[in-house]
Amino acid sequence: MSAHQDFLAYVDKNADKFIQRLADAVKIKSISGDAGCRQETIDMGHWLQKQLDALGVTTVLRDLGQCPIQGQLLDLPPAILGRLGEDPKKKTVLIYGHYDVQPALKSDGWDTDPFELVRKDDQLFGRGSTDDKGPIMGWLNVLEAHRSQGLELPVNLRFCFEGMEESGSEGLDELIEKEVAEGEFFKGVDCVCISDNYWLNTRTPALTYGLRGIAYFGIHVSGPGQDLHSGLFGRMVHEPMTDLVKLMSKLVDHNGNILVPGIEDMVPLPDEHELKLYTKMDYSLADVAEAAGASIALSDQKETVLMGRMRNPSLSLHGIQGAFSEPGCKTVIPSKVSGKFSLRLVPPQTPELVIPLVTGYIQSEFAKLNSKNKMTVEYLHGGKPWVSDVNHWNFEAAKRAIETIWKKTPDYTREGGSIPVTLTFAEKLGVNVLLLPMGRADDGAHSTNEKLDISNFIEGTKVLGTYLYEVSALSGVA
Repeated sequence: MSAHQDFLAYVDKNADKFIQRLADAVKIKSISGDAGCRQETIDMGHWLQKQLDALGVTTVLRDLGQCPIQGQLLDLPPAILGRLGEDPKKKTVLIYGHYDVQPALKSDGWDTDPFELVRKDDQLFGRGSTDDKGPIMGWLNVLEAHRSQGLELPVNLRFCFEGMEESGSEGLDELIEKEVAEGEFFKGVDCVCISDNYWLNTRTPALTYGLRGIAYFGIHVSGPGQDLHSGLFGRMVHEPMTDLVKLMSKLVDHNGNILVPGIEDMVPLPDEHELKLYTKMDYSLADVAEAAGASIALSDQKETVLMGRMRNPSLSLHGIQGAFSEPGCKTVIPSKVSGKFSLRLVPPQTPELVIPLVTGYIQSEFAKLNSKNKMTVEYLHGGKPWVSDVNHWNFEAAKRAIETIWKKTPDYTREGGSIPVTLTFAEKLGVNVLLLPMGRADDGAHSTNEKLDISNFIEGTKVLGTYLYEVSALSGVA
């Protein structure tokens, strides 16, 4: 058999072992946005480094400094840089992933412990299973399949794994810029592959050539010196919660239209050629209902829904802090509350362009309330949108890999989510960047009962490895 066939056979024979590796990773509560889990997030970085070292990768941990979180100044989880292979005749592929996860509690509505990988039928449930520990473990599986059999990798590999992606990738842009200027880990990189997104549906693999950016904000309203009794102070004082709810209602309407002046106007309308791209995609309103768990799409037009996800900006309200949310009927007037929301951005929008529009609008709307409370708008974090060239050999290699393993031609998609480092790699390295999803649209990343289909994990591992062989086969393509 060829080296590629040996690789595929090894993956099939060791599926249970690979699932156990994912279970070990899921068990570590690497919630980057929770100060109480910061040490476990750091521990996850050290665990991942040991895995890479055992598989022959030369690694270093890069200190990214400190950042404030929940009233504390804590060390940031380390970035892991890795190198495997120095053959000048081979292409060099940079792999990116993140080992931190979103918060998760059993009480949030999980059917199982979110930090115990649970196998149900043909699916694996656990926080990080699809976002992004599953794909990272897929790359470790590729390395093991080659190292265990003495197989030579068809390309040189570089790795960049971080532990703050779910919290704005603090410190990573600066590290990449410094490493490009002074270091060796990114020298000679020919392309970048990121597996941190999902198929458009549950049937057809996808290749992603665009991502929306993000601008995340907080609105803070305060008034009384302490919480008040509503029976004693109701209709006597300006209430922070009332002001906050009023302000948040001014940001977006029930049809998803952004009410902040100037935001929607930045984006040009689609032309006829672009509209045809959305018409051709293997997607339906039933896919929206399946992924969302209900028939709640904003439009009955497939193209409109797809553009809402891929090429139009959006604004979503995420939550209110400081408000009474426990069971019961507490009648408190909160003394201070904070609301959080974010905009997903598309070209030519950037955080720098939308920040003054958003802050100025909220300030003007608050002034109209004539409230005696105090209000501040805080920009928390963000990232620019990104679009890549689908005609590049990097995309052709991934397309061939998908067709070899899944026997299907992938959809070419722009994704609604945000991975700020994607644009950083494209700009600082000057190379083509590809998003090669492992999971399906119904995986529930960031939500309760996050899962990864076993077939996507195992066949996805095969796709990742096959992609490297296809990059090698196309090494003569300019």
